[in-house]
Amino acid sequence: KSHEELLIPSTPCRAKTNVMFLKTHKTASSTVLNIMFRFAERYNLTIALPAGQLVHLGYPKTFLASFVEEFQVIGQNYNIMCNHLRFNPSEVQKVMAANTFYFSILRNPIPLLESSYVYYKDSVPAFRISKDVNEYLASPMKYYHPEDYKQNIYARNIMWFDFGYDNNAENNKKYIQAVLKEIEQNFHLILIADYFDESMILLKHILCWDLDDVIYFKLNSRSQDTVQTLTLKSKEQIKAWCSLDWKLYLHFNQSFWRRIEETIGFEKLEKEVNHLRMRQKELMETCLSDQEAVGKDHIKNKALLPFQSGATDILGYNLKQDLDNRTLRTCQKMVMPELQYTSYLYAVQHPHKKRKQLGLPLLWTSFQEK
Repeated sequence: KSHEELLIPSTPCRAKTNVMFLKTHKTASSTVLNIMFRFAERYNLTIALPAGQLVHLGYPKTFLASFVEEFQVIGQNYNIMCNHLRFNPSEVQKVMAANTFYFSILRNPIPLLESSYVYYKDSVPAFRISKDVNEYLASPMKYYHPEDYKQNIYARNIMWFDFGYDNNAENNKKYIQAVLKEIEQNFHLILIADYFDESMILLKHILCWDLDDVIYFKLNSRSQDTVQTLTLKSKEQIKAWCSLDWKLYLHFNQSFWRRIEETIGFEKLEKEVNHLRMRQKELMETCLSDQEAVGKDHIKNKALLPFQSGATDILGYNLKQDLDNRTLRTCQKMVMPELQYTSYLYAVQHPHKKRKQLGLPLLWTSFQEK
């Protein structure tokens, strides 16, 4: 140890195990969910899973405690909550312990809207009736009809909506300030998807987790050929059309970097990000037969096929054939898509309940026999 390090008494901390992650849309949140699920399994924690055949916690309805499986029985004794929900603090607090750590993740609304457009092209009326993302943004009100507001949530200020607020609210300075203040009171940390590795290092420090707890393979991403190029005009238009999300992002992007500076410092951050990337590369070399994610048609084990949506090709992974049981298990969990992982954990945690019918090849039967 260097002379300086010896002068600073290292305060050992205990890993926080009561954690609520508000899973926002198109913000790398499926990768965070996988991190949360693996952490829950490592420490044998209880997860607030969607009740019955639900795959989300009631989304897009405003969250109610009754959306959680066995809430009546388990009460306020859940450790982890991370499936999609529309935030409603009073109801979440009925499920999660008083000392729960709350965090979420935001993404720059410009790439976010393009991502939403392609992903939800077939299911969102405003997207469906426009030719492409630039045509939509040239005159959004032509396609975005107020009476369709429930189906159109992904087409405007989706992050604002996920946090529980009205995504069609007026762009009013006082209102926005009040909402930002409320979010700061409800959440201990807001991460930024555009700086995902930096976000994972910050999360690791604040939750007192190990590096391996925040190692990830990027999940639910799409092939580059489905990305539509936004014009400069469209990019500017997003800032106005999604002005609530834009203000939200600018505000928490600033506080994110402030937090990094206070908690870690930039020099240490760079070192740790490099360490994370090295470890990720090692794991990819251990686990994957192709050194990268592959298109849906190239995924050999269909049980590991992610849910496909809209005009996207959602990528997945192929695992190496000859892995020993323990390694196979670790690797399988790293690449397991959200719906499969949710239903697998549901079967483990609620063995007497009818299993979730996902219309997917069910992989946990083989999982539990190992």
